[in-house]
Amino acid sequence: MARETRVSVFESEKPSEIQLIKSKLEAQDIITFVNDKYMSFTTTPTASMIKLMVNLRQEQEAFKIIDAYLRETELNFSNRKN
Repeated sequence: MARETRVSVFESEKPSEIQLIKSKLEAQDIITFVNDKYMSFTTTPTASMIKLMVNLRQEQEAFKIIDAYLRETELNFSNRKN
């Protein structure tokens, strides 16, 4: 079996937010991977950023689902302010 390339599609410091997006993607048969060992030259070893990853071939579909969720939550937030 060939190894698939994984790409990050969502990042958050909140595990509950990662779990919500993860469940939305998996409900659409998108295989997800969580990487909580996030580190780059701009972060410290104690950084708490969590990355949600998918296989490259499912990236576009994942972004559509995430975008729809973010627009929905933004609309709900805007309605609460009025």
